[in-house]
Amino acid sequence: MHAIRWLMICVMAAGLLSGCGKSQKLVDIGNEQQILHIANGDEISDLDPQVTTGMPESRVQAALFEGLVARDAETLKVVPGVAERWDISEDGTKYRFYIRENAKWSNGDDLTANDFVQSWRRSFLPALGNQYATSLYVVKNGQAFHEGKIGFEEVGVKAFDKKILDVELIAPTPYFLQLLAHHSAFALHIPTVEKFGAIDERGTKWTRPENFVGNGPFIPVEWIPTKYIAVKRNPYYWDAANVKLNEIRFYPIPKTTVEERMFRAGQLHITYYLPRDKLEYYKAKNDGVLRSFQNFATYFYRFNTTIKPLNDLRVRKALAYSVNRHQIVEYVTKFGQKPAYALTAPDPNSYVPEAKMPYDPDLARKLLAEAGFPEGKGFPKLTIAFNTNDEHRNVAMAIQQMWKKELGIEVSLENVEWKVFLDRERQMDYEIDRASWVGDYLDPFTFLEMFTTGNGNNKTGFTSTEYDSLIRASALEADPAQRMLYFQKADKILVDEVPILPLYTYHWNRLVSNSVKNWYNNPMDYYSFKQIYLE
Repeated sequence: MHAIRWLMICVMAAGLLSGCGKSQKLVDIGNEQQILHIANGDEISDLDPQVTTGMPESRVQAALFEGLVARDAETLKVVPGVAERWDISEDGTKYRFYIRENAKWSNGDDLTANDFVQSWRRSFLPALGNQYATSLYVVKNGQAFHEGKIGFEEVGVKAFDKKILDVELIAPTPYFLQLLAHHSAFALHIPTVEKFGAIDERGTKWTRPENFVGNGPFIPVEWIPTKYIAVKRNPYYWDAANVKLNEIRFYPIPKTTVEERMFRAGQLHITYYLPRDKLEYYKAKNDGVLRSFQNFATYFYRFNTTIKPLNDLRVRKALAYSVNRHQIVEYVTKFGQKPAYALTAPDPNSYVPEAKMPYDPDLARKLLAEAGFPEGKGFPKLTIAFNTNDEHRNVAMAIQQMWKKELGIEVSLENVEWKVFLDRERQMDYEIDRASWVGDYLDPFTFLEMFTTGNGNNKTGFTSTEYDSLIRASALEADPAQRMLYFQKADKILVDEVPILPLYTYHWNRLVSNSVKNWYNNPMDYYSFKQIYLE
């Protein structure tokens, strides 16, 4: 309802302004003043990059922070960020980063190597509950410190000099530089964090616009919940002279129909989603605003394997084997998605999972009967939880019907506001819930690491010693072919143990105004706000 009211306000404002003569839609004003208006899905939960996992949050954080390295939005290749260059040892385990002399925080403080040291230390502190802490286990002794076995002085990240950072890894890591462009590896202004609470405290006031200190091309200036978050150029950013946008406004609009109307009304430059019934219209229109591209991401359901009856493998298999993914992508989503039978999305480096979760309703019914629920009799009513979005509801309704038809069981659906959804998921306060994973870097490890024991993004209760060993071995393996074999085995374990139900790999369909320049289609759905400008 907030989004609908906002649409009405925008349209009314546009009408009043246009009555003065020249049309003054938000997009027109934005083009003149370099103010980008972009839909951002759900209301963000936080600006702290070490406590968030969602795409809406990471998109805003990409404007507010910059890592040691960045990505080229057109090619996805790693390029210098805060570090102007780096050296790598011959054995691939030691990195030395040279931080730019003119790198500063948005309050004018010098940005130093020690800022990264202290920020990475914070990311490992158990009380913070950083769900990405395990991603930095590739840093020497990072895991041991996270588990409280050693002091941080033994961890392989040191400030060699004020502007020189040394990092030592446990083994050569092909994706390490890509990982440094991810929000979990950003530096924070620790004095600001500590000013508003303990260093390992979540949800404090340091992320409010009036308190915020960052190092990216933009800084937050206004955050009106359910309306928008506005960010403006950071004059202290090391490359501020080449940032062309003056402001970005991110709008939380969970209703796809609303954001499409806002785009047509000239109130948005970029949509987050597109209603599927509008796809053919924009294809036929062929005016360049429709952007369609495959995404390195998988849509799936999590099962809470710690509760009955989902702690029974036969039940999980029955639920998984009775879902027809072809019908979902052909008749429900209808957006170019491809059925997914394993977790890892096929990547541009040609990794394709060999394991496949079958569609076999007869076997599903047999397994459910063996579990004590013949024809679904006596099966408890479970709930599928999903965050507010029309497409999530449509997929859930389709699966609800399939389980009723094939297994004779009833499930209910629950629409949950984004922040509450994330909190409940983190506490495993759910039965079945909707999930998705966009690769943080172009390597299967970004998907498979998620389901190791104790990983903050696991959230299923699944644990397997064999699986953990495979993922550890892949992190230490220098031979690319052998790494891929480890990944194939790990994907197969997930298919066999069914802590998740893979449904499809993403295909993105989005509307982008022709006035937006340097916005590129790419499989990671990544774009650089410092490169974008309006014409």
